[in-house]
Amino acid sequence: MARRLALITGASAGIGAAFARIYASHGYDVALTARRLDRLEALAAEIRLRFGVEAYPIAADLAQAEAVDQVLAAIEAEGRVVDALVNNAGYGLSGAYAQTTWADQSAFLQVLLVSVCGLTHKVLPGMVERGFGRIVNVASLAGLAPGAAGHTLYAATKSFLVKFSQSLHLENQAAGVHVSALCPGFTYSEFHDVNGTRAQVSQSLPTWLWLGADEVAAAGYEAAEANRAICVPGSPNKAIAAIAKLVPDDWALALMASQGSRFRKV
Repeated sequence: MARRLALITGASAGIGAAFARIYASHGYDVALTARRLDRLEALAAEIRLRFGVEAYPIAADLAQAEAVDQVLAAIEAEGRVVDALVNNAGYGLSGAYAQTTWADQSAFLQVLLVSVCGLTHKVLPGMVERGFGRIVNVASLAGLAPGAAGHTLYAATKSFLVKFSQSLHLENQAAGVHVSALCPGFTYSEFHDVNGTRAQVSQSLPTWLWLGADEVAAAGYEAAEANRAICVPGSPNKAIAAIAKLVPDDWALALMASQGSRFRKV
């Protein structure tokens, strides 16, 4: 087909669904993957009607090691290749590290780290060969700031995604493949509902710290098109990221120790 295809993980809601609509609005067909098939099918139907492009709903659980190959096999079965990849799937795992199970932490790493690397590794050679590609790794402002107590691996994986994206950006920019790490701060989505911190963050954080999922996804799309290695959407978040670079580590960690309970559950 003449149209390019964008694969979006975690596409059933929030930033992922917003990315799907944005890529479709720019003439891409979209492959949508998440666990909830009913939501994917509803979004696919909306996208076909609104934008006149094709949408492929693919139910998969990226916590399962075989899911990456299953998703790509479904796309190949349609005779398609991935021209743009948005690694968005993710969630927060509440609690202190020692108080959680390794099964939960292992599944968390599979979704937020291993599946990202796997999908990227499998689609990148084709992008390079065709001379065109877009990869957006949805990291977080947490990846640019000191770690906080609770949700122990979240900031660590997001920091990994930032460095991973920077390296891929340098390796592939001459090949026509643009790679960006999107680092949003607090975003209106289901994220805090799923990890049980909705009431906590709603009560303790000012509204000016929050962005909508559409704003965040639009910033990520534009950053990938402009081939910017890191994108921090929103002026408050840009200021926080800049301050995190300038403040001495022990000061920053002390600040996180005093403020982390406002948005992390231990």
